[in-house]
Amino acid sequence: MRARIPLSFTLITLLLACDDRPAALAPEGASADYSLVSASATTASEIAQLRQLVAPFHDFDVAVAAGWSVQITPCLEAPGLGAMGFHYGKLAFIGDGGTVELLQPELLLYEPQKNGTLRFVGVEYIVPFADHPATEAPPTLLGQEFAQVPAFGVWGLHIWVGRENRSGIFSPWNPKVTCEHAGLQGVTAGHSHGR
Repeated sequence: MRARIPLSFTLITLLLACDDRPAALAPEGASADYSLVSASATTASEIAQLRQLVAPFHDFDVAVAAGWSVQITPCLEAPGLGAMGFHYGKLAFIGDGGTVELLQPELLLYEPQKNGTLRFVGVEYIVPFADHPATEAPPTLLGQEFAQVPAFGVWGLHIWVGRENRSGIFSPWNPKVTCEHAGLQGVTAGHSHGR
């Protein structure tokens, strides 16, 4: 008996494997994000929607114009684990009472480049402890549990949709990201995620 593969999963796999648009679906020219290989067809489809949403934000000025204009953190880095980069927030989403919407990430992550520009690398969803206490079960998105970030009083979940992460698309730190070119911006590793 042959196993049947759902048509939607096949189409999404083909879309991810064949798409040649730079950074829109497969960052850095990769043919597919291998960290999604075991993901459900629904999750892969939702990640593709998120990538389409953030595609314009590879241009930092476009992200600022769209409301992600407040620098929330300096460039964050953890020796041996990688970095997250700068976190830029959209205050309307941060102050929404703890609502988690895939296409409304509270934070966009940017890696400082040698030439002084910022490279989009991913998103982070946050839910303040004031809206969802640390004593409760963690919020979830795409079947992933948020981690506590006590230093900032929030729950957090990263999705690396701008730069591939060999540690996993939902990992808090990305070994490919660096704060090497952050200048005197105050690099810190205080953004611990308990993972």
